[in-house]
Amino acid sequence: MSAAIRTFALRQFRRPGKGWDGLAVALALAMLLPALGIVAAWAQGDAASRDILAHLMSTVLPGYVRNSLAIALAVALGVTVVGVATAWVVAVHEFPGRRFFAWALILPLAMPAYVMAYAYTDFLQFSGPVQGALREWLGVRRLPWFPEIRSWYGAALVFVCAFYPYVYLLARTAFIERNPRLDEAARTLGCGPWRRFVLVALPLARPAVVAGVALVLMETLADYGAVAYFGVPTFTTGIYRAWLSMGDRMAAAQLASLLLLFVLVLLALETRSRARLRFHSTGARGRRTAPVPLHGAAAWVTTALCSVPLLLGFGLPALIMLRLAWLEADALAWERYAGWVWNTLVLAGVTAGFAAALATVLAYAQRHSPGRLPRWAARLVGAGYAIPGAVIAVGLLTPVTRLDAWLAGLIGAQGLVLTGSVGVLIYAYLVRFMAAGVHTVEAGMAKISPSLEASARSLGVSGWTMLRAVHVPLLRRSVLSAALLVFVDVMKELPATLALRPFNMDTLAVVASQFAADERLGEAAWPALTLVGVGLIPVFLISRTTCARQ
Repeated sequence: MSAAIRTFALRQFRRPGKGWDGLAVALALAMLLPALGIVAAWAQGDAASRDILAHLMSTVLPGYVRNSLAIALAVALGVTVVGVATAWVVAVHEFPGRRFFAWALILPLAMPAYVMAYAYTDFLQFSGPVQGALREWLGVRRLPWFPEIRSWYGAALVFVCAFYPYVYLLARTAFIERNPRLDEAARTLGCGPWRRFVLVALPLARPAVVAGVALVLMETLADYGAVAYFGVPTFTTGIYRAWLSMGDRMAAAQLASLLLLFVLVLLALETRSRARLRFHSTGARGRRTAPVPLHGAAAWVTTALCSVPLLLGFGLPALIMLRLAWLEADALAWERYAGWVWNTLVLAGVTAGFAAALATVLAYAQRHSPGRLPRWAARLVGAGYAIPGAVIAVGLLTPVTRLDAWLAGLIGAQGLVLTGSVGVLIYAYLVRFMAAGVHTVEAGMAKISPSLEASARSLGVSGWTMLRAVHVPLLRRSVLSAALLVFVDVMKELPATLALRPFNMDTLAVVASQFAADERLGEAAWPALTLVGVGLIPVFLISRTTCARQ
């Protein structure tokens, strides 16, 4: 086996373009460092760490697993129903407001889940306006039957409202691009609208729906802000509790490895579920079925049903936070607010610049290297998006602290050099969000005609010169889009920022979380609304792109 591996490696690195291969592999290994740190924690844990982990497994770990599974299952069911239903009516039917809902239904992507949790807690808690109005109307002092928003099912509801657009976008595209001949064949066999949806359209859209649900579940398992604010013990809250409350980073790393295993199993099941299935839809590529008009009550009921997820996922939380911000505008320390905005913009801007540059290099390596290594490297880099921020933060601790110890012995420094620095935080952001940049730049690279490269090569241009003179000008819009997506993702990232930020360097996400934890929701409203406002930019770009093509 070792001889075969050595022969394969020699073949790969003796080919033309081996420099690009090496660069791509180095980048992929750098993005995998946190995962390697998590795995290494099992070998480095001492007896105290093992005792803490055993204590957690016998006491709270079953609760972490139970709550995480319950939330994941409820969210998967909820986003499937909401995302597929809205995608089907918008793609297939004509009703009042259809063009508006086609793009507006993705607005919840701009609303971080933890911001939505703050809004609904203020709205639905005992002292909130809903329960207050009901108590006054019914003439009672308590409402024992009113559901508690700070619960696992409250967290699941928030996640469904925040993440259903992932399923909606992919399912809508699949429904629009379906083969109309299949609908016509089913109609000739006597199938009504409902049977055509269940037997024809939905099975063909299954890959898109499953991919969207997998994205939602990864976001759900990665969340820390909403479940921590609701007080629901899950894997992510358990990781921070073991790290910060018990003071044992190795036990936290071992818990993080269980969460990482959970995510990897989810990805494997998603891939395996489609391994032996085929979803080809041949013929009639240029044709699209015209939307079926709805009339009377059916049309207005459809409009109302599309309004519900938009209202719950964006409209109502935004109005609640605007109300809180207006009532508590004088309580916010505006001079400190400017510092929070500056810190957030600097971290997001620097990370976005690095991510766009590295994504361009990796996409170019895939295009100009005939080997498999760049493609594998791109897949490994893309896997970072599936790793929760808490896992990345804990996974970086082991290698970074060891590197700190080595640097301290090398240069004679006192204390920590890298741990708690801006560089480590930006590195964690790159591991988490490089996938968004890579996929965007790859899509732009695929549109560049090979004839342009052949012309440049005939003039003696190759390598870095070709990348700089030919590809970068043509990729300008794709690179800017990649940078924007990473920029917004970094601004909203909470778990990794909480764990790795330098002292006295707070961001908008961090201060919003801290104010909310102290029940100062009015002060949390301003940084939360700022994050929502910035998050609207890529949402509008996505909506323009999808509506223009569909």
